[in-house]
Amino acid sequence: MTNWSNLVLAAILLASAFPSPARADEEWPRPDPTALPDSPHKDEVLYGAALIRNTHALIGPSAEKPEMHYAGNSLDCSSCHLDAGRQRFGLSYIGVSNAYPRYMARENEARNLTQRINGCLERSMNGRALPENSREIKAMAAYINFLTEAAPANLNGRGSPELPLPARAADPERGREVYQSFCVQCHGANGEGLKNKGGGYAYPPLWGPDSFNTGAGMHRLITAARFIHANMPFGATFETPSLTVEQAFDVAAFINAQPRPEKPGLDRDFPDRSKKPVDAPFPPFADNFPLSQHVLGPYQPIIDARKKAE
Repeated sequence: MTNWSNLVLAAILLASAFPSPARADEEWPRPDPTALPDSPHKDEVLYGAALIRNTHALIGPSAEKPEMHYAGNSLDCSSCHLDAGRQRFGLSYIGVSNAYPRYMARENEARNLTQRINGCLERSMNGRALPENSREIKAMAAYINFLTEAAPANLNGRGSPELPLPARAADPERGREVYQSFCVQCHGANGEGLKNKGGGYAYPPLWGPDSFNTGAGMHRLITAARFIHANMPFGATFETPSLTVEQAFDVAAFINAQPRPEKPGLDRDFPDRSKKPVDAPFPPFADNFPLSQHVLGPYQPIIDARKKAE
């Protein structure tokens, strides 16, 4: 049995030991790649699943060959794409293939699925892009395509659910209290996460040198708050959240205020400034609102001003 086969089987056993919380909507699928008939396609999909669940070991710092160190931290793709992209509102991959190619405001151009995967490697994984013809990126795309084949007609659940925007700025100090009450047990007093004995993390670091960099989507407050509210702490669901909306925004503000790797060249992101997200925490902007308001909110005044200017 190949090394990646051992890894994916270990990941499946781990997933069964820690089942995901039950969802009220039982129609959301959780496709099982091990159920595919034996074929080269199954092998490719399984390798893609292994890459998502064990990124650090196959193309990250723990990879045996230095030339395979594409991910720059020891996170796994499944650190954010929960249950290897199968969890509803856990940044699921289900249905994602059908969304590409698509226009991406960050680059101000159409991007395909492999380019989107590489964007995550360069930002969330703080690493470098895989060659677009590599076995690894083809396998990850094959796995995402496999999940997409099971997409329900109602795709409500692919990303993170929208939240009402607080009328006040998020408060990192209040967020510190939320973190101490709800997050510290898994993610550590210093956001360092909890490491597995065999490498990688049982619970990922939220800041520090082994976390996502400042160009990652999770470094934007609205994006982070939505994900946290729908999925955290462990056991929470979008139907039965543990945190209030304001707590989610406050703790996201606290987490994103902590040190992490810097992504160079962020001033080149969103070349059409009118399409830059209101919570992008770096200049330049197409408006006169202060950087602090883009970082912490409140966001509705920015949104209203943009609508008025259209």
